[in-house]
Amino acid sequence: MEYVLLIVGFVLLIKGADFFVEGSSSVAKMLRVPSMIIGMTIVAMGTSLPECSVSVSASLANKNELAVSNAIGSNIFNLMVVCGFCTLFCPLAVQISTLKKEFPFSVLIAVLLLVFGSTSMMVGHTEGIVLLIVFAAFLFWMVKSALKARNAGLAIENEEYEILPIWKCIVFIVGGMAAIALGGNVVIDAASKIASNFGMSDNLIGLTIVACGTSLPELVTSMVAARKNEVDMALGNVIGSNIFNILFVLGIAAAISPIAFIQENMVDIIVLVAMSLLVWGFAWTKQKLVRWEGVCMLLIYAGYLGYIINR
Repeated sequence: MEYVLLIVGFVLLIKGADFFVEGSSSVAKMLRVPSMIIGMTIVAMGTSLPECSVSVSASLANKNELAVSNAIGSNIFNLMVVCGFCTLFCPLAVQISTLKKEFPFSVLIAVLLLVFGSTSMMVGHTEGIVLLIVFAAFLFWMVKSALKARNAGLAIENEEYEILPIWKCIVFIVGGMAAIALGGNVVIDAASKIASNFGMSDNLIGLTIVACGTSLPELVTSMVAARKNEVDMALGNVIGSNIFNILFVLGIAAAISPIAFIQENMVDIIVLVAMSLLVWGFAWTKQKLVRWEGVCMLLIYAGYLGYIINR
C-alpha cells in the first residue's frame, strides 16, 4: 500500500508543480516583477510547505531531532540535488545581484544557526523569535526589491508569453500549492513507513527519507521551471526555500518548543555552509551553473549520503 501512495504522491507533486510554476510565472509577467523574486517568495514558501508541516509537527510531538535534521537535510538536498539536476536541462544563469545579496544571505543565516547551536547545543524560544524577526525583515526586503524592480522596469517583457487571466492564476497557484503540500505529505508518510521497517534512526530518517521527500516539491518545481526556461525562478526557488527553511520553519518550531542539537547536527550544518560556499564559487566563475558543475554537485551529495548512512 505504501508503494501505491508513493506513486500517487509523486503524481500530485509533478502536476501541482506544473500548475504552480505556470500561475506564478504569469503573475510575475502581469505585475512586471522579476521571476527571481517570485521564485524566492511565493514559489519558495509554497514548495516549503512540507518542511514546515513536518518540522512543526515534530516540534509539537517533542521530536525536535527530526525537525532540525529535516530542515538541514532539505537545504543540502535543495542546493546540491535540485540545482544539480536543473543544470542537466539547461545552464542556470545567476544574476550578479543574487551573487552579491541573496546567496551570501543564505550562507550567513546557516552560520547564524551554527552559532546558536554551538553556544548551548540548542535553539530556544528566544533564538526562534530572532529567526522569525530576521525572516520578516527578509520578506520586507523582497517586497521592496520587487517594487523597485517594477518601477525601474527591470522585469523582462516577453510578448510571446501568454498571460493567464487573474482568476486562472489564483486557481493554478492555490491548487498547485495544495497538490504540492498534499503530495509531499503523502510521499513522506509512505517513505517514512518503508524506511522505519529497516530500523533507521529519527536523525537519519530526517536527513535522508524525510529531507528528500519534503524537498521533492522544490526539485519538481525547479525542474519544471528550468524546462520552461524560467531559470531565474528555478534558482530563486532553491535559495528562497533554504532561507525559508532556516528562518521560518526552524524559527517557528523553536518558538513552539526548544530544539536540542546533537553533535551530528553541528557537522551537518558545517557541511551545508561548505556546500553553499562551493556552489557560490561555481556560480561566480561565469555567473551561471553549467552541466559539469551540476554533475560534481550530484556526486558530492552522493558521497555525503554515503557518509551519513554509515556514520
